Amino acid sequence: MFRVVGLLGRSFSPYSSSLGAQKILYPLFSYCPQSPFPHHLSPFGRTGMATAAYAPEPKLLFRQLFECESSTYTYLLADISHPDKPAVLIDPVDVTVDRDLNLIRELGLKLVYAMNTHVHADHITGTGLLKSKVPHVKSVLAKAGGGRADILIGPGDKISFGDLFLEVRATPGHTLGCVTYVTGDGPSQPQPRMAFTGDALLVRGCGRTDFQNGSSEQLYHSVHSQIFTLPKNTLLYPGHDYKGYTVSTVGEELQYNTRLTKDVETFKSIMANLNLARPNKMDIAVPANLVCGLQDLLP
Repeated sequence: MFRVVGLLGRSFSPYSSSLGAQKILYPLFSYCPQSPFPHHLSPFGRTGMATAAYAPEPKLLFRQLFECESSTYTYLLADISHPDKPAVLIDPVDVTVDRDLNLIRELGLKLVYAMNTHVHADHITGTGLLKSKVPHVKSVLAKAGGGRADILIGPGDKISFGDLFLEVRATPGHTLGCVTYVTGDGPSQPQPRMAFTGDALLVRGCGRTDFQNGSSEQLYHSVHSQIFTLPKNTLLYPGHDYKGYTVSTVGEELQYNTRLTKDVETFKSIMANLNLARPNKMDIAVPANLVCGLQDLLP
């Protein structure tokens, strides 16, 4: 089922790939227990502003979903030009699995991969629950993170769904196993490109570096070499947001990021003096996420 090429630059796909023209369809949905919208699916961000952009006859279907308690974004991508409409979920959360699966069913998609950008410390991943409810789904995690998954990825690997793919870029620093997923390059792939940065790069900020083998110097070089080298119009989708932002671009962050526009020594000083509280769920979330969120299945 999966095509593997070499030690690096591997390509994982449940289908043979033949690339075609693309367009993008991507509104945002948020999940909040207090939401007035039916089923807690809201076509608006927390600011109340519509965040939808449409293009006719899309190839890539894209949804940005939000979980309130941990301020986590989950991303749904699908190739709706393919007969099976294969889809991937990036950074699913356990408490929103039913919401995500309901949306996938409504859209007529086939979920093939449940992917994490890293081993999270502030919430339990929904990957394990997704696998229990949709048995053919494969979990994806970076090998460097030290956790379990059906597919352990490394830099240069590609995750294909239909005729589209995501490129894996190693962006350690927040944790040792952080990766960024970037949509493919070329005229047959989504334009502008999209990067799902997890906690490595946030809108106007970045993830903390004071636990899980984090390193501020490593994070600085990861972002500058693996994300800021993408085209300036690349859309950046973070793993979290706490201020109402949903998306940025490489060009914006190169100009306005309050931490990563500094030199490396200044950045290290900023990160060393954040004095952030320990994540409330860390002692539960990290062990659970090392086994795809199914800690109860451990012997």
